[in-house]
Amino acid sequence: MIAIIEYNAGNSRSVYNALKRLNHEAVITSDKSLISSADKVIFPGVGEARSAMQFLRETGLDETIVALKQPVLGICLGLQLLCSYSEENDTECLGIFDNRVVAFPSDEPVPHMGWNNFINADGALCQGVEITDDVYFVHSYYAEISNETKAISQYIVAFSSVLQKDNFYATQFHPEKSADIGARILQNFIEL
Repeated sequence: MIAIIEYNAGNSRSVYNALKRLNHEAVITSDKSLISSADKVIFPGVGEARSAMQFLRETGLDETIVALKQPVLGICLGLQLLCSYSEENDTECLGIFDNRVVAFPSDEPVPHMGWNNFINADGALCQGVEITDDVYFVHSYYAEISNETKAISQYIVAFSSVLQKDNFYATQFHPEKSADIGARILQNFIEL
């Protein structure tokens, strides 16, 4: 069973529908025991870092997420919250990835919205993905590049578009909105 974490900042229904198109059953939930017992967990997100982290802490979902041992996929805000810190409202995040999340330079148009490809793409999520393949982004903040970066994209600056550490995987882009390439990435995650 695939659990999609519901935490008042997610694009949960879009992810659910993308999994359904791939013939995979999922449940949207904030139930900590259900999340902990799932085969795979997806941590989507659209919104603002501080209020999302506040909700996670108030509900205890922060501790649940950090303790997960099965494959976990963070998407967009989910990726950013899995990092150590976000400049967005000076927010301490979950600290899975040793990355800081910073704002794009303000003298350029933000958010980074639309289709973009990769400078490089490596690791389990990117199997069958070419650097020329486009995926869909919507974000004003980005994770800096680190040893946990598995794919890099470029908008104003180079940034982490895929992260991976142990059982935690994350994409800055939205695979559920990225057509066939996004479906491939979701399927790669499900097959881990």
